[in-house]
Amino acid sequence: MIRLLAATAALFAATGCAIRNASAPAGTIPFAATKAAKSPIKHVVFVIEENRSFNNLFMGYPGATTATFGYDTHGRKIRLRPYPLAIDWDPGHNAASFFAACDGTGKLPGTDCKMDGWNDENNTRNTPKNGPYSYVPRSDVEPYWDIAREYVLADRMFSSNLDGSFVSHQYVVAAYASRAVDDPGSGPWGCEGGKSDTVPTLKMDRTLGKPIRACFDNPTIASEADAAGVSWRFYAGGVPGDGGLWSAYQADRAIYYGTDWDTDVINPPAQFLTDVAKGKLANITWITPTWSTSDHPSQDATDGPAWIASVVDAVGTSKFWDSTAIFVMWDDWGGFFDPVKPVFEDYDGLGFRVPLLIVSPYAKQGSVTRVRYETASVLRFIEDNFGLPTLERRDARANDPAVDPAAFDYGQSPRKFRKIRGALPSSHWLSVQRAQVRRTLPATSPGDD
Repeated sequence: MIRLLAATAALFAATGCAIRNASAPAGTIPFAATKAAKSPIKHVVFVIEENRSFNNLFMGYPGATTATFGYDTHGRKIRLRPYPLAIDWDPGHNAASFFAACDGTGKLPGTDCKMDGWNDENNTRNTPKNGPYSYVPRSDVEPYWDIAREYVLADRMFSSNLDGSFVSHQYVVAAYASRAVDDPGSGPWGCEGGKSDTVPTLKMDRTLGKPIRACFDNPTIASEADAAGVSWRFYAGGVPGDGGLWSAYQADRAIYYGTDWDTDVINPPAQFLTDVAKGKLANITWITPTWSTSDHPSQDATDGPAWIASVVDAVGTSKFWDSTAIFVMWDDWGGFFDPVKPVFEDYDGLGFRVPLLIVSPYAKQGSVTRVRYETASVLRFIEDNFGLPTLERRDARANDPAVDPAAFDYGQSPRKFRKIRGALPSSHWLSVQRAQVRRTLPATSPGDD
């Protein structure tokens, strides 16, 4: 295994793929050179949903840290109100909204949070008074609770970045976004936008820096996988098209202008269900939603729970179940209240707490883990599992769920899959998503996407 890692690093050097920081900082779980050889996991599926805090989707979940009320910047106690999953308003979730909601007392904005500023976020005009102080009724998201009861719910999962989806979706493939913050604005996001498609940057003191082009040259999990002979696919909406702005590799120059864009970036996302049924599953898979399946506020997004149930069901009823780990993460807090303070790690994070579900025949049943995770923890799991080097300091510092006794037990016999209520057949999703493929991208909200 040591020779394999050395050979992989040499191959990266020969192909020009820089390893930005392959050494883990003190205090984190060290890289396990033998882990890949011992792991029963041959396939990792990373599903990304949109814009919900942990408390917003899982308020009252047994064993988890949640709250039924919060405070505003005037010291007023605000009891959380239930709102349906589908709403026509959008709380702010850009960097300015993070700083406002945190209402920090530290030297840098967004540090030592008082966690009382959700009333000062940059919300859409139609947001009801104290709208961010809310939660989704359990009946609207029952499949998520069912998955948590059967597998693992992470109670200390945070976004690696402090802002919204554009940067977060770079973190899910690269653990870095070239210091970008917020988003490029309306229209296409990424390399297809040309030189005029720029995004602000964030300086070390958390003030805005010069804008840069939203087309990056950072090493990614895909570039590592290609160099190591590990297969990957990214299922997303077409660019441009319904949900296409969440197609992370549109902002990666090597992928967007290379052959991988036509072979490994696949749309619509529902094609994943058909591929798995036909016995086709890459070692590493990302899946992003369309608008209706995204859980995104303001977009009448009611299909997310059934969509996630269908993705889990597709793997669970396939020949791949005994060798797969599925991670379902919400990419940012979406402007919704959460009571747990984020820990300051660097200029860009950590962001607020978000849900993470871990599904596998080797996942502990009905477990709530309190190990601190972040977006890059899923990348760390992928890297350690397949013997890939770390990309950046975020994945190098991130805890790997594989060694969390409250998350995985590779020593147990693979558990038989139990179907999740609410799953729908691939024919349904293919029909819906193909009909949506030409849907015009919505205007970005004050939050971002």
